[in-house]
Amino acid sequence: MTCVARPALRALRACCLAGALLLPVSAARAQERPASAAVVGLSPAELFDFADQARDAGDFVTAEAAYRALARHRDVEIRTEARFRLGRMLADGQRKYREAAIEFRRILDEKPDLPAVRLELARMHAQLGNLRAAEREFRAASAAGLPPEVEQIVRFYANALSSRKPFGGSIEIALAPDSNINRATRADSLGTVIGNFAINEDAKARSGLGLNLRGQTYYRHRLGARTDLLARLSASGNLYRDAAFNDIIVSAQFGPEYAIGTDRVALSMGPVWRWYGQQPFSTAWSAGATWQHPTGKRSQLRAEGTVARIDNKFNDLQDSRSFSLSAALDRALTPKFGAGLQIQATRETARDPGYSNVTAGVSAYLFREIGRTTLVASAGYSRLEADRRLSLFPRRRAEDRYSASLAATLRTLQVGSFAPLVRLRWERNVSPVEIYDYRRVAAEFGVTSAF
Repeated sequence: MTCVARPALRALRACCLAGALLLPVSAARAQERPASAAVVGLSPAELFDFADQARDAGDFVTAEAAYRALARHRDVEIRTEARFRLGRMLADGQRKYREAAIEFRRILDEKPDLPAVRLELARMHAQLGNLRAAEREFRAASAAGLPPEVEQIVRFYANALSSRKPFGGSIEIALAPDSNINRATRADSLGTVIGNFAINEDAKARSGLGLNLRGQTYYRHRLGARTDLLARLSASGNLYRDAAFNDIIVSAQFGPEYAIGTDRVALSMGPVWRWYGQQPFSTAWSAGATWQHPTGKRSQLRAEGTVARIDNKFNDLQDSRSFSLSAALDRALTPKFGAGLQIQATRETARDPGYSNVTAGVSAYLFREIGRTTLVASAGYSRLEADRRLSLFPRRRAEDRYSASLAATLRTLQVGSFAPLVRLRWERNVSPVEIYDYRRVAAEFGVTSAF
């Protein structure tokens, strides 16, 4: 942890413990005796005192047992205070940041308008290396309202997130029924310059049940007070009983990250490999830059540019260079509700001008927390224009693609840091070339790392 991050961390913790942000238990409620406490003759206030003494003495096992007993109390205020103290003990006394994050998340599931807990959850995400999640919680805390002196310290801490852990990762596993696993047409014939041809059944849309795997791991090395070297390894796979449709992508990226005032700039480069049907499909080398800029207490702008050189193993005429730009704005509207908008454009130049194209699109999302469930709805549209028609087809590709999704993370059924995930997807690509015209509906039922 840098000399900048240490005082920021202490300052933020002090904010969370300040009188204006504490989660006090009223005297009347603290004196209530739940059945569990009555057995040992302790009121909630006495059990809190007992747990605090055990915590201060370093007996974390006894303190945790007492706090968890209080966290089952019928009164929500007592449950909240118990989980808050337990989370602080797990974080500051034992450095169990993931477990502490779970406790703070449970508080917010019942009482989302508690900025002190939002700030603590943001601090846990920062310690775990979940930078974007930490920033999201900072924006949500600001949406709930903070005293001016606290806002100043929060902004200072948000700009000193270089205290992130050096290693981490995430994983998602899901069963995925899909109406069109190969994104193929359902048309019976294909129009060409030499006539119409019947499309083989093997080339048409195929439905299937797959296993979707996604994961990422990273390593961060400190180069200076405001500079890191970050290496990331990402992988995704859609696996089916018929291996001819398996689609696997692996990428490795590395590069420096800089903190410049309130902004952050990251540079990265590395290879991307793709296999389709158990065969090498393409290899690419890419380089990119990302700029992240806060546009207010509740919003953030993110811009990214990427260039890539793609070697298509199936068709040399599709070897290409790709250039893309995107900009996204995220905003917390309330502590439980937020939205985002992204615009992007890509230029791809291939050996065959028929495969060269320009694509531009826009997408938006909304998220909403309802109890212990997080809902995320998104929709997108993009337009693709090819430079020329492919020699086999009478018309040039000029396509409109529509997409939508709805996802729910069900923390009610959470086990450890993993929670069930349900996601529905819809796609429609409208193309004058039959082979590129398709519809797709898919679902995913699985688990994802919650933090």
